[in-house]
Amino acid sequence: MSIDWQAVFNVIVVVNAVLAIITVFKEKRDIAAIWAWLLVLIFLPIVGFVAYAFVGRQLPQNRLFRLHNHVQMQINDRLTEQRKQAGNQDQTPADLVAEKNQTVVQMFKETDAAFLARKNKVKVFTKGTDLFHRLIEDIEAAKKSIHIEFYTFYNDQIGNEILNLLVKKAQEGLEVRVIYDSWGSLGTTRKFFEPLRKAGGYAYPFLNTHSAILDFRLNFRDHRKIVVIDGMIGYIGGYNIGDQYLGRKKKFGNWRDTHLRIIGSGVFGLQSRFILDWNATSPHDQINEAQVDPKYFPVTTTKGLVDMQIVSSGPNSEMQQIKMGYIKMILKAKQYCWIQTPYLIPDDSVLDALRIAAKSGVDVRIMLPCMPDHAFVYRATQYYAHQLADEGVKIYYYQNGFLHAKTMVIDGEIASVGSANLDYRSFKLNFEINAFLYDEKLAAELTDIYQNDISFSELQTPEMFEQQSTWLKFKQTFSRLLSPIL
Repeated sequence: MSIDWQAVFNVIVVVNAVLAIITVFKEKRDIAAIWAWLLVLIFLPIVGFVAYAFVGRQLPQNRLFRLHNHVQMQINDRLTEQRKQAGNQDQTPADLVAEKNQTVVQMFKETDAAFLARKNKVKVFTKGTDLFHRLIEDIEAAKKSIHIEFYTFYNDQIGNEILNLLVKKAQEGLEVRVIYDSWGSLGTTRKFFEPLRKAGGYAYPFLNTHSAILDFRLNFRDHRKIVVIDGMIGYIGGYNIGDQYLGRKKKFGNWRDTHLRIIGSGVFGLQSRFILDWNATSPHDQINEAQVDPKYFPVTTTKGLVDMQIVSSGPNSEMQQIKMGYIKMILKAKQYCWIQTPYLIPDDSVLDALRIAAKSGVDVRIMLPCMPDHAFVYRATQYYAHQLADEGVKIYYYQNGFLHAKTMVIDGEIASVGSANLDYRSFKLNFEINAFLYDEKLAAELTDIYQNDISFSELQTPEMFEQQSTWLKFKQTFSRLLSPIL
């Protein structure tokens, strides 16, 4: 009896389509992601489902964030008390924050409970050597606690140098806690941090994943970069811990990024975010849980000029707070809006905001790296770069190594520096954190840095995009179809 292979094939196609529909619709997701996953699962029957297992699965809500209301309430109470002592009341007179930025401040208060931290001292770093030199100095000088949270903590030269220093500080009796992302830190195992544990410190992968097979996902990654030392000094930005961020990897060469060192009440926002992430990650017991202790929120007498809000977002919230901040800034621009991002895969709301600004006569510039680190992502980035160039946005490719900075500066008045890229993944799928900065002097400094970077960049005109090969354009268009899940 012969087998009707056509009938078998038809059955497989139908069963695969039914399974694809059930798989995609059984979990809540937006329309763009639904169509993207249907495309992958139906046209790539086996490969698609394997990809879905690692990229598409939602994280159960009971695993997403193990937070207790009383912990959040304690943090809010502690921040309120400390802001009063430091003179950072919520009712901020208009003369302390430019009236034009009040709506931005209010939006973050409503969406993320992000308080306005006044009069901080902020140092900008654009070179890894300078950043790590200062970070190591601050860790060496720490007296009480060191809290570190990074997407990437590699087992390489700088990773071992910092680990050894953390071990030394733990042996001195300091509280040392480390959160790292298991995907972002591929190659760094739990064994790497064993010397720190033996010294009395703590280190856990984000959300404390146990099985690479059962728990491993490309989504829901901890993309934040946070350091808090003695509750007094904070770091936030785009750098991770690894040799490539010091320009030691031939593949990338010079690594161009932006990071901030903060002294002042802005550190309270970083500290509270770390405590929440730690208590969602560490084994849930009295020993490991980080309590809302006054020692983590000391009042500083240091006064600077920068008002700021520390804003976090992630898949535990549908607000997409950082994306909302980006859109608000873009639409507020009257003269210029200058952006740096390694990945440009905006959703329709961000795309429309950029179009509106450009068509309104605003000088909109987006600086991108000239080389890929993820092929599909880079091709999708090129697709949107071409589209925006046609809309009047100036697209620059940075030529002096790899550009990884995530910055936005508007009219020399307001700026953002943090971990969030201008893409779907940062908006919806990863846990991110940014500093939104209200200070003309600091905005002017970031503007000057941008102008210097332009001297190492090449403007990509619409004509240059049009001259690309048909094959390259096809790859860009195909990658763009998968943009909601990249």
